[in-house]
Amino acid sequence: MTSVTTSTPVQGSPDYRDSGLVFPPGFTFGSATASYQVEGAFDEAGRGPSIWDTFSKTPGKVWNGDTGDVACDHYHRLDSDLDLMKELGLGAYRFSIAWPRIMPTGTGEVNQAGIDFYSRLVDGLLERGIRPVATLYHWDLPQALEDAGGWPVRATTDAFERYAEVMGAALGDRVHTWTTLNEPWCSAYLGYGQGGHAPGRHEPAAALAAVHHLNLAHGRAVQALRATSTGDPDYSITLNFHVLRGVGDGAAEAVRRIDALANRAFTHPLLKGSYPADLLADTASVTDWSFVRDGDLAAINQPIDVLGVNYYSTATVQLWDGVSPKQTNDGHKGAAGGTAWPGSDQLVEFVQQPGPYTTMGWNIAPEGLEELLVSLKDQFPDQPLMVTENGAAFDDVVAEDGSVPDPERLDYLRRHFTAAHRAIGQGVDLRGYFVWSLLDNFEWGYGYAKRFGIVRVDFDTLERTVKDSGRWYSRLARTGVTPEETDRAFVLNVNRDVAE
Repeated sequence: MTSVTTSTPVQGSPDYRDSGLVFPPGFTFGSATASYQVEGAFDEAGRGPSIWDTFSKTPGKVWNGDTGDVACDHYHRLDSDLDLMKELGLGAYRFSIAWPRIMPTGTGEVNQAGIDFYSRLVDGLLERGIRPVATLYHWDLPQALEDAGGWPVRATTDAFERYAEVMGAALGDRVHTWTTLNEPWCSAYLGYGQGGHAPGRHEPAAALAAVHHLNLAHGRAVQALRATSTGDPDYSITLNFHVLRGVGDGAAEAVRRIDALANRAFTHPLLKGSYPADLLADTASVTDWSFVRDGDLAAINQPIDVLGVNYYSTATVQLWDGVSPKQTNDGHKGAAGGTAWPGSDQLVEFVQQPGPYTTMGWNIAPEGLEELLVSLKDQFPDQPLMVTENGAAFDDVVAEDGSVPDPERLDYLRRHFTAAHRAIGQGVDLRGYFVWSLLDNFEWGYGYAKRFGIVRVDFDTLERTVKDSGRWYSRLARTGVTPEETDRAFVLNVNRDVAE
């Protein structure tokens, strides 16, 4: 049994630094990673190349020429990483499956070695009392499918459905939660419009076609997983929501346009069975949406058990005057010649927000998470929610004693867990919270320059060191109560009063 000793919590602070907050029984405390960011072993045991293998090895695409060839070497360090998760007291682990490790070209024969790896991962989690939350797609599309057109073409959706069938049959007896897609907004708009993510294309119409085919892939994958999973898993999708603030004349119009592209382009077909009329009107000059076929929206609109919510920061927008230099502070790594906002890129600009900021340049705004969760409850009152990613990148420094004090990250997490707790108090059906990320890892276009982990990875030796934030989170995960102290003496001895 776990014993918890708390004093009267201080709640309701304007800065979201509440403490002693008690989360509901059964609330899930987890952490998350993604396959390309942590696994390494990029060409081992039959794995084929993905679009991120190709993109990261294209000069100028990733900071310092970094690649995910080795990453955190999680593929070879699986057992020790699983032991680390148990030591931290995680209730669940959200990981993604590398599609090219399962089907090297995206279609055709299944690579049994890939199935075996994820089967070992799932079994290892269960043996340690950790619930497996498996994401089918976290951006590593098999390169062969991109060569055939990628997400803008319908055939990729067909291939994804088959991939889902394979994984449902292989792991559906043991996976606790299936997540079809992670952040399709990024896959579509950053991959095919703005170009800052793989495959790095600058094609606005293709980006919108990718939006639809990703939505369709989700719906068809849910059906395939239900048909092949012999256990009783939950089904979900994870979206990265844009929490918007409008300024200036026409603020409401600026917010409406970006909300349509960023949020409602996914939530409405997924949860309501239709695309917003204003989205179609806003983008009519870019595409006629003829790629939407009869029956598609019904296929997309599948019941899900939980909606994954990724949140990091807010964004501020205003109508652009068309004359002054356009501000582009949307929080995403720039790429010349592309836009993540088809149909509105010449009408709306993203204004610099007040700090403080993480090292990603993202503003720290815990109130945005509370606002988002309450808004989703109001829009979709019967839909359970899960925070599937929240965390922060800071420039950590290893102390002389080898520890990793990261007070900024610890404070960030404390404030955002406070925001989540306040949302629960307002009736939000929030089932859990996954901190991003378990490990420092390959941060996409930023390579190894940005550290999000609650566990430090030395990228020379690959040694893992639990940061102070990880120790703080360990106590929260074990007790369900936000720790009150935040000084180093506390976090270094965080488990002393946790009796197993």
